[in-house]
Order: sequence, then C-alpha cells, then structure tokens
Amino acid sequence: MANSLEDRLNSLMHEIKEIKKELILQKIRKSAINPKKVKAWRLLGKRIAARWDNISAVDEIIQQREKTW
Repeated sequence: MANSLEDRLNSLMHEIKEIKKELILQKIRKSAINPKKVKAWRLLGKRIAARWDNISAVDEIIQQREKTW
C-alpha cells in the first residue's frame, strides 16, 4: 500500500515538473525577439552614434556640466 501511494506521488511530482517545464518553454516562445524592434533600436543607436562622432564623450560631459552651472 505504501509503495503504491509513494509511486503515485512520485508519478504526480514528475508530471508536475514536466508541466512546469512546458509552461516555461511557452513563456520563452511568447517573448521571442521581435526583429522590427531590434532594427528600430539599431537605427536609433546609429543616429545617436552619428551625433557623437564630432565630439568626444569627455568633451560632451564637460559641455553638459557647463550648461548646468
């Protein structure tokens, strides 16, 4: 009797773990990378980088500090 209950419990625990794994996989699939958003972020990064080409980061920070004083 005890073995039978123990076996059932082990079987249920195994099934619960498998269901949990499947739920996690489904969440991962839902949150797949959207190529349009990636492209938009890359274009934005290029536009921002183009603005910084004429001035160094240190000079930009100095200018920003001078504006706030």
